[in-house]
Amino acid sequence: MLPETTPEDSGTTNPPPAGDKRSPERVVLRADLRAALPDASAAVLVTVAVFVFLYARVESGDSATVAVMPFMNDAGTYWMYLLSQAFGWSGLLWAWGTVMLGLLLSGPRPTRLPVPRQVLERWHRTTSLTTMALMSAHALMFAAELVRYEAQLGWAQRLWAGFADTFVPGWYDSGTGRIAIPLGQGALYLAIPLGLLFYIRHRIGANTWRRLHRFVIVVYVLSVWHTLLYGTNVWYGEWPRTVLWLLQLPVAALLLLRLLRPARRAERLGAPGRREGGPLPARAMPGWVLRAAGRVAAVAVVVGLVLVVASGRDGGRERPAEPPTTSPHAPETD
Repeated sequence: MLPETTPEDSGTTNPPPAGDKRSPERVVLRADLRAALPDASAAVLVTVAVFVFLYARVESGDSATVAVMPFMNDAGTYWMYLLSQAFGWSGLLWAWGTVMLGLLLSGPRPTRLPVPRQVLERWHRTTSLTTMALMSAHALMFAAELVRYEAQLGWAQRLWAGFADTFVPGWYDSGTGRIAIPLGQGALYLAIPLGLLFYIRHRIGANTWRRLHRFVIVVYVLSVWHTLLYGTNVWYGEWPRTVLWLLQLPVAALLLLRLLRPARRAERLGAPGRREGGPLPARAMPGWVLRAAGRVAAVAVVVGLVLVVASGRDGGRERPAEPPTTSPHAPETD
């Protein structure tokens, strides 16, 4: 979740003044972890606030989660599940922020920025690290709730059940989780290596890192998809689901701008079959086709998001007048 282009493609930052023969300072993970402490602290505060909100909603009887799963009307018992939800929501918020920063930094260079570009790049790196931590905490708390939930099993079996349902693709076999859980796992398993590759790009090469890093947008899409499918707080066609869809509009718009006006000359589309200074080699045509298809897909996404928000047909379902008689996750009893 780092920018595709930074001032130095060699994996360094803060180049020395002209005439200074010292090696430029390389961004290291340890320094960014220290710099991420204020950001992570803010994320913890947001998570606590979301947890308190979700807890209060359960206690008041207004929770959409309880409407989906009536047996969870005891917030004191299911507090780990609520905390998992809180980490998930703050993780999605931080993912949105770091993707927005990445698209801003890797797209057309703004003539004016509210803060120096190096500060934005550091924020992008630290919010990326915080996002990975929040995603991991979301998964771990979900696993902890599953371990607590399987009370009829022995401890070894409980630990395995919680681990497998949370971290093994295809293992979770209940309801929409059969699709939504693997999507979340895919987001987590892609986010961590793609984010950390930044710190070794001087070893793998800037071009290799840049190509791999483009898949970060896939991480974000999987995260949103996972939330829309499995986030019980946004199952129904109410304002939380509408807000979630609305937040995707600026991401899609920045992505489209990034594709239409790339900062790197090599990524510019140009006329088919030609490049600056002469005809485009035949071997480069597949790349041109992919770049053109990407621009068409981005336009389609923006149009689709506008239609979803304007029409209100966002996949949400009607809240039932009465709670369901059965639940997809009914608790086990002795």
